[in-house]
Amino acid sequence: MSQTQQSYDVDVVYALPKQQKIISVTITSGTTAIEALKQSKMQQFFPEIDLEKVKLGVFNNLIKHDTELQAGDRLEVYRPLIADPKDVRRRRAEKAITEGRANKITGAKI
Repeated sequence: MSQTQQSYDVDVVYALPKQQKIISVTITSGTTAIEALKQSKMQQFFPEIDLEKVKLGVFNNLIKHDTELQAGDRLEVYRPLIADPKDVRRRRAEKAITEGRANKITGAKI
């Protein structure tokens, strides 16, 4: 008994702070996330996308490269973080303490 291949559309999305690109691609059942990204040719517009290291998601949920996509999925291509969010929060808190905007012991606002 052979399984029939179904075709369906998915959107591949990549966004920068001032620019975004959405490319619709028609894929067959069994197509993985990384295969859909390659098929979209998103790298032609954004050559900084590293296919080996890129993080991918579907509707804001992180997925693995070999995850099979479903009809109507929106494949999101995530940019690498510029700074660690924990470090940014720590620096902001330290700055508030040195500027006198927070209690030096508890960190609470004054």
